[in-house]
Amino acid sequence: MQATHATNESAETITDVAAVYAERSVNVAEGATTVEFRYRLLHPEPAVGNGRTTGRYPLVLYLHGAGERGTDNSKQLKYLPTWLAEPAMRQKYPCFVLAPQCRMDERWVDVSWADATSTPQPATPTVDLTAATAALEDVLAQEAVDPDRIYLTGLSMGGYGTWDLAARIPDRFAAILPVCGGGDERVAASIASLPIWCFHGDADTAVPVERSRAMILAVKAAGGRPIYSELAGVGHDSWTPAYRDDFVLDWLFSQRR
Repeated sequence: MQATHATNESAETITDVAAVYAERSVNVAEGATTVEFRYRLLHPEPAVGNGRTTGRYPLVLYLHGAGERGTDNSKQLKYLPTWLAEPAMRQKYPCFVLAPQCRMDERWVDVSWADATSTPQPATPTVDLTAATAALEDVLAQEAVDPDRIYLTGLSMGGYGTWDLAARIPDRFAAILPVCGGGDERVAASIASLPIWCFHGDADTAVPVERSRAMILAVKAAGGRPIYSELAGVGHDSWTPAYRDDFVLDWLFSQRR
């Protein structure tokens, strides 16, 4: 299934945004070979101009949707990475934004996005999700990131990646914000202690809203207290109301591990 995303950013806008994001790369094993994965990193505003940060800053790991896959190391900057790079947003939320890119025809999680019911979480992550984790570790080793304020979010295909990665390394994150994705309810107990705010439109025809409903019920059953916003009449684009709401971002950046 090829998901399509309505875009609010022109190619020119993405090019402009890319100019404020540093280009980085990591190498990840794939079978007997090694593959280079490129990613983008936005530094917090105080670091701009002098090449250094003062103190430590939160980091947002963003997993893009299917429409932004490729190897150009640019398309994944649509939506949240673009919005967090706006001058006013950089002043309000000084942070690192890490945006890895999944390869064309690959997935963060190797599951069907259109199924209303889940399948068991694979024993190991996909190579591309492994690359996203490697990029995170690469940034943590080099930059002044506050280890208690690392946030994970993603939309659609990236929403699936958010649920999956959080269940694999829950102790790494201070909060997660999965948008119009789905996960495996069987591993909900591993993330029950995490602050979670999930968004999904009830008119979504690309990823069934049942996927988010099931994950929220499973997390609650495991003792968690997730927040769930089901948006009436909203289709697949539940990320715009989620990410463009300052109250949501205020909540995210207030969380500490």
